[in-house]
Amino acid sequence: MPFIPHTEEDVSTMLGAIGVASIEDLFDEIPPALKTGKLKDVPDGLPEMAVARLMQERASADGFWSNFIGAGVYEHHIPAAIWQITTRGEFYSAYTPYQAEASQGTLQLIYEYQTMMTRLTGLDVSNASLYDGASALAEAVLMAVRAHKTSRRVLVPKTVHPIYRKVVLTTVKNQGIELVELDYDAASGQTVLPADPGAFAGLVIPQPGFFGVLEDVHAMADWAHAQGALAIGLVNPTTLAVLEAPGNWGAKGADIAVGEGQPLGAPMASGGPYFGFMCCRQEFVRQMPGRIVGRTVDLDGKPGFSLTLQAREQHIRRSKATSNICTNQGLVVTAATQYMALLGPQGLAKVASVSHANTVALADKLTAIPGVTRAFAAPYFHEVVLKLSDNAKDVLRALQAQGILGGLDISGWYPELGQAILVCVTETKTAADLDHYAQQLERILSKRREAPPCAYKS
Repeated sequence: MPFIPHTEEDVSTMLGAIGVASIEDLFDEIPPALKTGKLKDVPDGLPEMAVARLMQERASADGFWSNFIGAGVYEHHIPAAIWQITTRGEFYSAYTPYQAEASQGTLQLIYEYQTMMTRLTGLDVSNASLYDGASALAEAVLMAVRAHKTSRRVLVPKTVHPIYRKVVLTTVKNQGIELVELDYDAASGQTVLPADPGAFAGLVIPQPGFFGVLEDVHAMADWAHAQGALAIGLVNPTTLAVLEAPGNWGAKGADIAVGEGQPLGAPMASGGPYFGFMCCRQEFVRQMPGRIVGRTVDLDGKPGFSLTLQAREQHIRRSKATSNICTNQGLVVTAATQYMALLGPQGLAKVASVSHANTVALADKLTAIPGVTRAFAAPYFHEVVLKLSDNAKDVLRALQAQGILGGLDISGWYPELGQAILVCVTETKTAADLDHYAQQLERILSKRREAPPCAYKS
């Protein structure tokens, strides 16, 4: 139903009925000093047709880029049906399903999402989602400390996304929780486990890590359990279609698995909104933040769905809440559920396999160029760190001038690597895309070798 604004006559009639002269009088309790007045930088409204034209102009100015940047947000093909279904009114406008009798459709969808995530991760329980991947990791750290009960130290590899580490630190630093950073092996890029770690509550195991490198997750999970700590898997959901599920890591499996759900049907969308996922073993379900939808039966014996576990401050006493900020991203989770259902296990596996194959193919092409080498020898998934003989920022800027977003400069985060870029390839790239990237990079590096940087024009 379209929105119909009130006429001046409607407004006058309503104000008269409540006995005030103007809409401003409704806010007379606000001190004048707090009122900002008209927002001077906000332009006047435009007709619908003019707005549509303006948006087209702005969109066309963005241009079309061949994108090889990943680093936590990935460009995957999203079938048109996904968001056509997701933006139907019954999904698009639905809020948190507090009233089960009025929200069976939404509750059923979340239940199906939880089922799919437990199948992917190989764990017993999934919550209804969290805010994003970084906050999901922060919640997992808090959860591990609660479950361990004695230690307030958590080991976090340096190969965890730098922004994730920053979010976790911001979340826990005022709660007496210590984050211990673990270094990586310079040759392989894999995490180095300390000989004498002392007591700790949990070990974060990234799979793959920020460098795209695959860890020895079985050894890491077994090592954490041997120390009496929890194993926290930080995973890319796309990889779980082809790699070992966290629930099968080592002898006991990971205790908690979290990650960013954006690869499952959410567009990059300038950084969000996305959603975080969290799964765990049954024994830790009472420590899990957020909410869980369960399947039950009504008085007539008919199946139905309800919010089974609600562990945030909105539902229980604040001091008893497992989280005061976590939420579930209902709309994006709806899209992810549609995406997983539409692609199925074989489709998800194909996305993962093609992405990996494309990355290997591009890495081979690029490392054949003088001045480009792989930083690490360990196996990788669909991202790879490449070291350049030239300035990474300048090279990426020159590639961008050719319509190529060539990767992410990680030299600032990891100065020990020198000039290094993180390159990602997904199933959206063709052989022609890979050849074009390689040809342009070879041309740029060749010209930069022949002339001083200040003389080169991309």
